[in-house]
Amino acid sequence: MAEVKEFAGKIKPDWCPGCGDYGVLNALQRALADLDIAPHNVLVVSGIGCSSNLPGFINAYGFHGLHGRSLPVAAGARLANHGLTVLVTGGDGDGYGIGVGHFVHTCRRNINMTYIVMDNQIYGLTTGQASPTTEKDIRTKSTPEGTIEIPLNPIALALTCGATYVARGFSGENLQLANLLKGAIEHKGFSLVDVFSPCVTYNKHNTYPWFRERVYKLEDERHDPSDFRLAMEKAFEWGARIPIGLFYKVERPTYEDEDPTLRSGIPLVKQPAGRANLAEIMQDFM
Repeated sequence: MAEVKEFAGKIKPDWCPGCGDYGVLNALQRALADLDIAPHNVLVVSGIGCSSNLPGFINAYGFHGLHGRSLPVAAGARLANHGLTVLVTGGDGDGYGIGVGHFVHTCRRNINMTYIVMDNQIYGLTTGQASPTTEKDIRTKSTPEGTIEIPLNPIALALTCGATYVARGFSGENLQLANLLKGAIEHKGFSLVDVFSPCVTYNKHNTYPWFRERVYKLEDERHDPSDFRLAMEKAFEWGARIPIGLFYKVERPTYEDEDPTLRSGIPLVKQPAGRANLAEIMQDFM
C-alpha cells in the first residue's frame, strides 16, 4: 500500500498561508495513496494560476501548460498512453473562463481523466479580479462597483455537457474531499471535482466561515447520484444551503472504449508503428 509521503513533492508549496489549495493537495495525495497508484503512473497537467502550480508540489509526472489549455494537453497525453492516471488541476478562471470551450468538449467526449478545479471565485494570481464564478454584485479590483454578470454554474454545465462523474468538495472538509477525489480517479470516464478553495488574500466574501455556515453534505441527505434530474436541481441550490458531495455518476462508454485504435486496451505508445508508407496512408484518404 502506498503512503501519503510518497506523493510529497521536492518543492514545498508557496501558496499564501491558509490558502484552500493546501487542503486540495493533501486530499489528492491521500486519494492516490489509498488507491495504491505508483507516482510514476500519475500525470498531473495544469494551466496558469495559483492552483495550477500544484504539479510542482506533488511527486508525479507534471506538465505546466498555457492558460486555459490544460484539458487538451491532458487529453493528448491520455490518448497517447491510456495506461497513465491523468489528472488535471486548475482554477475557476483557468478552467471556466479562458478554457471553458475545452471544458465543454472534454465533458462530451467522456475521456477517462479527472479534472480538479480549485474554485476560489476570484483571479488570485493576478491579485483579485472577478472570475467567471464570482457572485453578482461582489466588489473586486476589476468590478469596484460590484459585478454585473451572473456567475457560471460549473456543476450544471458539466452535467449538461455529458460529464459522467460530477462532484463538489470543500477544502475545509478534507476527508470528504479525499473520498470524492478517490471516487473520481476510480471512475471510468470524465470526472469533474469542483472544490471550494477559499482565497484568503483577495476574496473576503467567500471565506471559510462563510462556507461553513452554508455547506451540507449530499450523502447526509441520502442523495441519489444516479438521478440526473435531481442532480441538476441540486446544482442550482445556492444561498442559505449549498450542497457538497457527489451530484451525479453514470457509466457509459469512454472515448477510449469507442476509438478504433484504442479499443484493444494497449496504449498507443506500446503499439507497433507498422510498415505503412506515405503512399499507403494517402490512399486511405482518397
